[in-house]
Amino acid sequence: MPISKPYYFFLLVALFAIKMSFSQTSEQKALEAKRTRLQNEIKEMNRLLFAEKKQKGSVLEQMDAIDRKVNISQELIRVTNQQSNLLNRQINANIRSIGKLREDLEFLKKDYAQLIQKSYQNKLNGNRLMFLLSSDNFFQAFKRMQYMKQYANHRKKQGLEIMTKTEELTVRNKDLVQQRKVKDRLIAENTKVKKNLYAEIASQKALLKSIRQNESKYAAAIDDKKKEARRIDREIEKLIRSAIASSNKKSGSSSKTSFALTPEAKLIASNFSSNKGKLIWPVEKGVKSQGFGVYADKVYPGIKHQNNGVIIATDKGAEARAIFEGEVMTIFTNKNGVKGVYLRHGNYISMYYNLSKIYVKKGDKVAAKEALGEVYTNRFDSSTKLKFYLYQDTKKLNPEDWVYRL
Repeated sequence: MPISKPYYFFLLVALFAIKMSFSQTSEQKALEAKRTRLQNEIKEMNRLLFAEKKQKGSVLEQMDAIDRKVNISQELIRVTNQQSNLLNRQINANIRSIGKLREDLEFLKKDYAQLIQKSYQNKLNGNRLMFLLSSDNFFQAFKRMQYMKQYANHRKKQGLEIMTKTEELTVRNKDLVQQRKVKDRLIAENTKVKKNLYAEIASQKALLKSIRQNESKYAAAIDDKKKEARRIDREIEKLIRSAIASSNKKSGSSSKTSFALTPEAKLIASNFSSNKGKLIWPVEKGVKSQGFGVYADKVYPGIKHQNNGVIIATDKGAEARAIFEGEVMTIFTNKNGVKGVYLRHGNYISMYYNLSKIYVKKGDKVAAKEALGEVYTNRFDSSTKLKFYLYQDTKKLNPEDWVYRL
């Protein structure tokens, strides 16, 4: 039987409404997951970066930590606002749906009341029997009996539809109450986050004021930080070039900037590359305290800093772990006794710097998640931070593009 145009239109409308409802639910779930992740990140930052506030830590690191927390808090406020707006649209749609349901229910009840009234009158007057007996022939009597059955079924169907609509209305009303509660909770949480954000901004301003009062000390701290970064970069470049030369000498290659790969090394490199954006964190728990690349100074924006890796704050006693299967290429110790491990993954190199203990040795094959050493804890400010770098041959890579949600 062909579908009539009105029926086809209503079917399309119903399917569109179902799709929109599902889409909004999926969007709400995605926003809730993002909001939860941001809340957890702020919680971890408070635990790892601000736990030792009473101790005299690096002013530069305090500024970086506060700035990052302010940025995450602003993102959390934005996501919560998105959730609240989406929920508001759902509430309005629910209110309209409830209004329509009430209209339909009122119409059904009125129609059903008329059916009952007519049926009662027919029973009183004995009209049903007379209606059958007054038939001209058997065929007409049969048709009249069919009509009465259809009438009774219609009445029954109307009664069931009233029950269904009533139940649906009850569910919708409960949903509406729950949605309003969730919206109120989101608004309350956002108010709290905003209050904390204002406190962090005030703390940032106070820190800026103290820094500007001791400009010479701050300038010296910046200079020390840049010298340390340049020294680490020179060490990394020297070690990588040495490893490439040593490896290529065995294979007969003269290249000084890229590894000559065996079929096995090519496979490992290919697997590593295909996992871009999905690699595990180099520590089990932690938060990024400094990202990759060039960034403006928090106090004097005209001054630029560069970080060729990422710095991750973690718990005291935490262990650095391999982000992917590979081979221990180099182990080194700087003049201050701080250690590092370089892993080779084909022609990719992952570096784990600022370790106090090493668990592996040069030439060891390691699996993903395998512990490489313990992260060093600074005895002056009690901070525990891993410096993590990623290279392809001698080319610097941004670890944030490769490690999942870094």
